[in-house]
Amino acid sequence: MKNKLLFCLVSGSFLLMNCSSDDRFDEPVKVKEKKLLLSKISTVYYDNPENPETTISTLTYNDKGEIVKSNSEDGISVFEYDTDGKPLKALYYNNNILAYTSIYKYSGDKLTSVKSVYDNPNFNREFSFTYNSVGKVTSTKLCQGENCNNPSTTTYTYIEDNISVETSSWGMYSTKRDYQYDDHVNPFHYTNSYLKLVMGGAYVMSKNNYTTEKISNKNSDGNWLQSQAITYSFQYNSEKLPTEVIGKDQNGNNYVKYNYEYILK
Repeated sequence: MKNKLLFCLVSGSFLLMNCSSDDRFDEPVKVKEKKLLLSKISTVYYDNPENPETTISTLTYNDKGEIVKSNSEDGISVFEYDTDGKPLKALYYNNNILAYTSIYKYSGDKLTSVKSVYDNPNFNREFSFTYNSVGKVTSTKLCQGENCNNPSTTTYTYIEDNISVETSSWGMYSTKRDYQYDDHVNPFHYTNSYLKLVMGGAYVMSKNNYTTEKISNKNSDGNWLQSQAITYSFQYNSEKLPTEVIGKDQNGNNYVKYNYEYILK
């Protein structure tokens, strides 16, 4: 999950200078454009309506607007970049102890894989990405362990800049999610494009906010049977970014709630 954002509009001025017999103009000074960046995500899950579960994640940025740390109940992630803004490495800590390191690999400007390395090689895993002719990710594959005997795959179908169908398969199990969207950008709009691929999922990877989500599972006959239909309602800030998203199932029961906070960078 998850039109114009808050921009700092700066108009350049030209200074007329007399140099010998020529009139010259200085180049306008370029000022960095400020953006609203996602800083906090609070999620409430209603799997047990009597005792909803709440999780909170926070994001920390450097002066370039790059995420350098994320913090959640699962631990702390620290990111390193090259001079072009490509993530090179992520260090994941649990209770201040390094749990594993993720290494990012590229082919030109395309992220091809992310390998997570543990002390125990049996826990090692690798995400790989496949692209179409216009540079959109059409599928991902997750391998775990040395031999990758039982990979899981996810495929994506797009309508313009949004994922309309997301299909995940692992062994005998397959799940399909169909989405419809609004016309506002989602909270991850300015997140590093490579990190959005690593985060994964239609909401993060799409441009807009999905308003409906239909979940289907494939039965033993190979047919899709719809199991859930979620409808999302939104509250936006003055810049049309979501601040609260509430998802309800087909019976009108609470399914999930997201609250988003932003900082100007």
